[in-house]
Amino acid sequence: MNDTLHYTTNQQGHLTIAGLDAVQLAKDFGTPVVVYDIGLVRERARKFKDTFTKQNVKAQVAYASKAFSSIAIYEVMKEEGLSLDVVSAGELYTAIQAQFPVEKIHFHGNNKSLEELIMAFDYKIGCIVVDNFYELELVKQLAEERKQDMAILLRVTPGIEAHTHTYITTGQQDSKFGFDLNNGQADDAFKLVAHHPYVQLLGLHCHIGSQIFETQGFVAAAEKLLMKMQNWSELQNYTCTVLNLGGGFGIRYTEEDSPLPPEKYVEEMIKAIQRLSSESAYQMPEIWIEPGRSLVGDAGTTLYTIGSQKVIPDTRHYIAVDGGMSDNIRPALYQARYDARVANRMNAEADQLVTVAGKCCESGDKLIEDISLPPVEAGDILAVFATGAYGYAMASNYNRLTRPAVVFVEDGQAQVVIRRESLADLIRNDLSLYKEESQG
Repeated sequence: MNDTLHYTTNQQGHLTIAGLDAVQLAKDFGTPVVVYDIGLVRERARKFKDTFTKQNVKAQVAYASKAFSSIAIYEVMKEEGLSLDVVSAGELYTAIQAQFPVEKIHFHGNNKSLEELIMAFDYKIGCIVVDNFYELELVKQLAEERKQDMAILLRVTPGIEAHTHTYITTGQQDSKFGFDLNNGQADDAFKLVAHHPYVQLLGLHCHIGSQIFETQGFVAAAEKLLMKMQNWSELQNYTCTVLNLGGGFGIRYTEEDSPLPPEKYVEEMIKAIQRLSSESAYQMPEIWIEPGRSLVGDAGTTLYTIGSQKVIPDTRHYIAVDGGMSDNIRPALYQARYDARVANRMNAEADQLVTVAGKCCESGDKLIEDISLPPVEAGDILAVFATGAYGYAMASNYNRLTRPAVVFVEDGQAQVVIRRESLADLIRNDLSLYKEESQG
């Protein structure tokens, strides 16, 4: 990844996305609109996948689709040969509609319902990542009743949490996810399924955090999980074949972020697992990882139309856009930071300090606080970068705002892959108290 944020412009001084004029995209598709550079998505996917291939290491790279789920993005991941991480019946159903290979679908989540598990069995998906004892019993029950094989991983909390440059190796026990690796829960879960006639325990899974810019946390987690797998091999005569280190690979939202290239994360994981396997004489496991944000995050740009402004002398200058927390709740939810430019004034001097406000009726609906932009007018197009993960995925109809369109740009072509919601869509599931009267 580049050390600085880079944007391309055309002769008109307009922002371009994958070679297309962002201002024209806003005119063609309306705003707000989320535009994805699909070439960048494919490039990232290949860098993760090819690094394993070049080192002749057996692996699965699964797209963590909670970052952004749609039929079209699943089709892209299928074309790139990735596996798929789903966390709900809705994501699984979407994957089925995209004709994603079921044997490459992994089902996550801390409270899968019986109906969701039945759905997983019905579609014969590749793996269920089991999160707790309640779920483990349901999986066993379904497998036995149906006499159907099902592969699983046990999700564990290894006591390692990685957030940017801080590593806490004794914490992370207080989590709603997974079997604790340190208090014996993982061992108890293992005993319930080891050598089961239908439930095949492939190995262990963990997820140590998000927006991680280092590799040490992954190495520490690999060491703890491999030690547990080796322990089960020696004491229980059971060999696990899969080590899943999850995701959390960071991306650049602003100049302050310093992510590693995708291949660097993979190379360090491979090196550590090879070393640890060699030292313990344990069979080198298949490595699974789950990039999500790092595949789609900075491939997405949201285009807004600027409307009103409010200047409070000596305090703040607000500019408002036609979206906000309804299409990107991350700034309001946990103070996420973004970078932005005025797409139709890319060459103008950014000499005004402003705050970008959304249109929702909440004082906290601020997309970006204190950013330098050129003077703007109503009708200008604001481009907010790196909105491809957890933007549309977490969008809502708060204030009965319609969710934006999503457009994929690739090979000089732009294609709508999620239609903009209409006002009629907003009341599609509403029922009138006066049903007979309304039917006339």
